[in-house]
Amino acid sequence: MLQEFNHLMEYIETHLTEEISGKDISKIVGLSDYHFKRMFSYMAGMSLNEYIKNRRLSASNAELVNGANVTDVAYKYGYQSIEDFREHSVNGVVFYLPKSSKIKFKNHFPSFSFFIDIRGGTSMEFKIEKKEKFNVVGVSKRVPIQFEGENPATVELAQSITEQQRNEMHQLTDLYPHQLLNVSYDFDDGFLEEKGYLTYMIGFATTKENPFDDLDQISIEESLWAIFPNQGPFPAALQETTAKIYSEWLPSSDYTVADIPGISFTKYNGTSENAYSEIWMPIKKKS
Repeated sequence: MLQEFNHLMEYIETHLTEEISGKDISKIVGLSDYHFKRMFSYMAGMSLNEYIKNRRLSASNAELVNGANVTDVAYKYGYQSIEDFREHSVNGVVFYLPKSSKIKFKNHFPSFSFFIDIRGGTSMEFKIEKKEKFNVVGVSKRVPIQFEGENPATVELAQSITEQQRNEMHQLTDLYPHQLLNVSYDFDDGFLEEKGYLTYMIGFATTKENPFDDLDQISIEESLWAIFPNQGPFPAALQETTAKIYSEWLPSSDYTVADIPGISFTKYNGTSENAYSEIWMPIKKKS
């Protein structure tokens, strides 16, 4: 995976003045939009969109310092006007407008390269398990993609579950963990914008078919799963483990993420300060 990420950095460097498509990037890294954006953000500490913007600004900086015309540089790097160029330059970039009306930048943003740097890190508990095809039956909703903090839209969905729906789900469940699962799938396209929606389902795992009109059903195909248990305050411990999976475990493992819905569940045991959770990541062997 690190090799693919470094190939991507090289690709971005040679296409800074062109439109960088999600399709091409997906082909290079071999991951879906959502999983790639998430992995890149955890590893790089910024979104892919922010990284590309900063590299374009840095490259334009070098040209302007060497005397290039502001208008020529702005259009070369995809900006529609000087004003648009200025607007995109204000975050983290200090520039001046001398009498010559040329912009000169003070800072430089180098290109990234990825490598594994192990410095006495903590071990991660996990197991690899094959699961046969199963269904999840419950309620679902399109919600905004959110990597950190508690998502108000998912909380609202959980609170909307009626007693009748809960009883119907309990009638169907016949698989571990015999409690509510959180399932994420059907992510919006768009590599470069850290926004969009996904479908979020709260439901039970079952081998049965859903007979109830007020419940939704999705089928989860047979797959290998990397299962990561964790304990601590919710949702902080769950999100910290997720970050380590993407930034530490996946890059150094023999697996990549399979294009199957991701699953997690949490047992509160009366308090959210020391909740038990499991993250189920669908995986496949690297080719």
